[in-house]
Amino acid sequence: MTYSKPYRIKSISEFHRLNNLPQPEHPLISVVDYAKVAAAKSSNQPGAITFDYYSISIKRGLNGKMRYGQQEYDFDEGVLYFLAPGQVLQSSPSIAGETNPSGWILLIHPDFLWNTPLAKTIRQYEFFDYSVHEALFLSEKEEAIINNMVQNIQQEYHSNIDKFSQNIIISQIETLLNYSERFYQRQFITRKITNHKILSKLEDLLTEYFNNDTIAKKGLPTVHYIADALNVSPNYLSSLLKTLTGQSTQQHIHDKLIEKAKEKLSTTNLSVSEIAYQLGFEHSQSFSKLFKSKINLSPLAFRASFN
Repeated sequence: MTYSKPYRIKSISEFHRLNNLPQPEHPLISVVDYAKVAAAKSSNQPGAITFDYYSISIKRGLNGKMRYGQQEYDFDEGVLYFLAPGQVLQSSPSIAGETNPSGWILLIHPDFLWNTPLAKTIRQYEFFDYSVHEALFLSEKEEAIINNMVQNIQQEYHSNIDKFSQNIIISQIETLLNYSERFYQRQFITRKITNHKILSKLEDLLTEYFNNDTIAKKGLPTVHYIADALNVSPNYLSSLLKTLTGQSTQQHIHDKLIEKAKEKLSTTNLSVSEIAYQLGFEHSQSFSKLFKSKINLSPLAFRASFN
C-alpha cells in the first residue's frame, strides 16, 4: 500500500476556501460549524491533510472513520480532540446514511499566540500529541463548559477588534486547555477497565523484555518502543501512568531494571560489569550510577548487605 504526501493547509483562510466557507472574520483564529464542513466534503478534497495551525474540535454524528498515523477512530460518539501544527489527519470517504454531523472546529494559527506566554506553554499540554483514538470523551456538563468558552471566543472576534481582544481570547483558550487537562485526568481515572488493562500489559511487556536476551541485544526499552507495543502514543501513556501511579513511563522502565538488577546481585555470582551488560548497558559505570541513584547503595554495597 502506498501513501501519497499529505496536502498541507498553510492558513485558516485556505481551510475556509477548501470547505466552501466564507472568508474568516479573523485571519488567525476561527470557529467553524462542523456541519458545514461535513456538507462541503467531496471526492476532490485531499484524504491526508497536515495543518500549519492548531485545531481543537468536537464532532458528533459521524459514521465515517478518521485515521491518525496508523490508528483509525470511529466518531459515532461526540468527542473532543486536539491537533498541533504538522500532524497528519486522514479521513476515509463519507458513508451513506451519516446522521446529522454537528459540532465545531476551533482553528488557531501560531501567529495569533505570538508574543504571549501561551506561545511558549501551549505545547506543554501533552494532549496535542495524543492520537485521535485517545480523544477526550466529555460528559454533558463538561461539554457545556467547553462549548461556552468557544462561544465566548467566537463572540469576541465577531465584535469590534480592539487592544483588549487578543488578551481576552488568549485567556479563554488557556481556560479551555486547563479544563481539558482536568477532564483528561478524570478520564484516566473513570475509564478504569481500559486503563488498568494498559497497566497490566505494561507490566507483562516489561517482564518479558527483561526476562530474555532482548535487553542485552537491544539495550533498555525506550518510551516510544513501550508506547508502540501498547498501541498508545508516548505522551498519552506517560500522562496515564502519572495519574494512576505517580510515575512516568521512564520511571516504570527503571523500576523494572532495578528489580532485575537486585535479583541478579543477590542470587548470582556475576560481576557488576556482567550484570550491567546483561541489562543493556555498554558501560558498567552508567549502570552503577543509576542503581545508586535509586537505591542509595552501590551494586557492590547492595550485594554485600546479603552476606
